[in-house]
Amino acid sequence: MKRSKSRTTRRDKFKACFSSRSNLWTTPPDLFKKLDAKYHFNLDPCCTHETALCKDHFTPAEDGLQQSWAFKCVFCNPPYSWEGGLWVAKAYFEAKENGALVICLLPVRTDTRWFHEFVLKAEETEFIKGRLKFGNSKNSAPFPSIIVRFGCDCGSCCELRGKGEL
Repeated sequence: MKRSKSRTTRRDKFKACFSSRSNLWTTPPDLFKKLDAKYHFNLDPCCTHETALCKDHFTPAEDGLQQSWAFKCVFCNPPYSWEGGLWVAKAYFEAKENGALVICLLPVRTDTRWFHEFVLKAEETEFIKGRLKFGNSKNSAPFPSIIVRFGCDCGSCCELRGKGEL
């Protein structure tokens, strides 16, 4: 039986989405703009200089997992590899212990420990309908996504955090 070329191509694209080469998914600009209009982010803790969405940001060299996010309004789109759980735990604890407001863009991974330990304890979650297109990709991601909020969402606090006044 001869395989169709399109089937092989789809399979190869699908495999590439789960390879270790593609654990960084650039945030869709329209989604970030919508969230930033509401929360006024002032820290992007897990990015490169090229993908930073906030003036204040941490690159892998600065290791955002080791930095304080205290009293910041944080947007976090962590790597979608095994270390993603470390970022979710950090977001949870920075909100609970250090007064940060953290919005995470995450893959829906209900089969992971971090999802049950932290995401289910979040102040708010919003499953994204459909699949996002990350970066300049023409194709949608092979997984669903969720927006997770850790920390207080009182409007005035968010505005003060966003301006660096809190």
